[in-house]
Amino acid sequence: MIATVTPNPAVDITIDIDPLDVGGTTPAHGSRRRAGGKGLNVARVLAQTGRAVVALGLVGADEAAWFADDLPGVDVHLTPCLAPTRHTYALVDIAHSRTSQVNERGTARSADEWMLLHDAVRTACRHASCLTVSGSLPPDAPADAVTHLVEAGRAAGIPVIADLTGDALRTAASAGADVVKPNRDELCATVGTDDPLTGARALQHLGAGLVVVSLGEDGLVAVPRSGDALHGGLPEPVQGNPTGAGDAVVAALSAWIDDGLARDDLSALVRRAVAWSAAAVRAPLAGTLDDTHDELARHVRVSAV
Repeated sequence: MIATVTPNPAVDITIDIDPLDVGGTTPAHGSRRRAGGKGLNVARVLAQTGRAVVALGLVGADEAAWFADDLPGVDVHLTPCLAPTRHTYALVDIAHSRTSQVNERGTARSADEWMLLHDAVRTACRHASCLTVSGSLPPDAPADAVTHLVEAGRAAGIPVIADLTGDALRTAASAGADVVKPNRDELCATVGTDDPLTGARALQHLGAGLVVVSLGEDGLVAVPRSGDALHGGLPEPVQGNPTGAGDAVVAALSAWIDDGLARDDLSALVRRAVAWSAAAVRAPLAGTLDDTHDELARHVRVSAV
């Protein structure tokens, strides 16, 4: 079983609109909502690929049941909180195929609510093969929130994968996260450089293990603490929606661990991670893979950096 933590989930609302009339009224052609957040996208992908997965996080008490219903195949153990869950709004200009995103930051959670989450994570880690921690933190999160989450996995003797940015990513690295997965922009925001090798070494100097830097259409680079760094990519970029591609990489990393594959076979990991990321781009919704992910894996090119 894989445990995923989403400290700051969201109710994702997508609205199809005519071209936006700023300051005026714009007709809407329908809307839909979905349980969102990077860790929940990871959980969806893992469930789709047949892995047992438990999703943990902090949500408004009134929305907890809806979140559980919207995550079929996932064992949902979300901590109910007094304040509601944040919302994100994707405004899709259907005439020009352009999307504008508006994201609420979320609501601060109480010390007791954080304590309940940490207790739930520690319990889940006793039965998990690995732990993932993904996404943003609610406003005014405790300074040691990420440290406690990473330490919960390490205390249980399981690998911890962190997909965070800025101070949260630095904290995860310093706490000894076994794998960290920034994209190029997140790497630059965290350590001041978007060079994958230089940035990875900076995170490893803090205490991180394997660093996987996703590069969008250019694939990704995996940098172990020792040995050759590897680049993986497809001959041609795939077309589609890149939202959730990085979450598919985290899912591939955790599935690699859960499957018990050789931990030193970095090329196999890179091949799967690139394929799942590309399959997520081809899929219509974040948190899902296109059925071509096995075929894509056969076309991934892996080389030393």
